[in-house]
Amino acid sequence: MKKASYFIKALILIVTISSCSPEEQIDNTNFNNIENSTLELNDIENEILEKINNHRASIGLNILKINNEIKIQTENHTIYMINKDKASHDYFYSRKEYLISHAKAIKVSENVAYGFTSAESVVNSWIKSTVHAQNIEGDHTHFNISAKKNTKGKWYYTNIFIKK
Repeated sequence: MKKASYFIKALILIVTISSCSPEEQIDNTNFNNIENSTLELNDIENEILEKINNHRASIGLNILKINNEIKIQTENHTIYMINKDKASHDYFYSRKEYLISHAKAIKVSENVAYGFTSAESVVNSWIKSTVHAQNIEGDHTHFNISAKKNTKGKWYYTNIFIKK
């Protein structure tokens, strides 16, 4: 009887530990609960997308279309970065898989940033960075962005590009 009680307690402990790791608790990829109202672009987001498309046009590239499936991912990742108080590409592959599945993406790229106070400053910074510029100037068809301030007024940005 003592063995059975020990076995049951051990089994409960194993199930509890393995069923929900801390990483799974903070994974920001399964947010289908974003309301449509949050999918609307604010002024700085509109300006960033316009500046990116103007840059692409100035070097002979196609203009990118806005995609709401991307917006779901950018919104949630920006909120995640604000909560962590750091810019990161954490869970990029989960966002990529989501966009492959839900937006029919065949290619996904991402730029993140924080601290910039204007659309011009963040876009100029990305264009001056080889890796970020490659994403902006890449073979993509759609994009979207999220730009949000934390409680201290610091801006965080997530910009995702896909090719369909």
